[in-house]
Amino acid sequence: MKKLRPLILFVIGGLIYILIELVARGRTHWTMFIVGGVAFFLIGCINEKYRKMPLVKQMLIGSIVITVLEFLCGCIVNLWLGWNVWDYSNMPLNLFGQICLPFTVLWFFLTAIAVILDDWIRHILWNEKIPHYKLF
Repeated sequence: MKKLRPLILFVIGGLIYILIELVARGRTHWTMFIVGGVAFFLIGCINEKYRKMPLVKQMLIGSIVITVLEFLCGCIVNLWLGWNVWDYSNMPLNLFGQICLPFTVLWFFLTAIAVILDDWIRHILWNEKIPHYKLF
């Protein structure tokens, strides 16, 4: 089961990401499953490697990771392929309409949930200890 850990975390992250999009926008795209899976897996890797890192720092790193992934995906699927999956051009402080500061702030807070969820999943599926969090 431990060999499947990356795949399991990827799938959970991908499903959560598309659910967030369905709730927030009423629609999603298959590429968001990939972005969400990679993001959740990477946040989990940071969480595991730096277990004593303050939660706020993990949240900052996680929000940057998600924003970079969204930017890369957006440049490919929206700007290069022209699929028009999303467009943040009307949002403040956007970059090419692919990312914007308000969503980066949202990802900052959602990363806290991702870190804690990652720990609980690892505890339930692989019997890992749940860490004690320090905010700063």
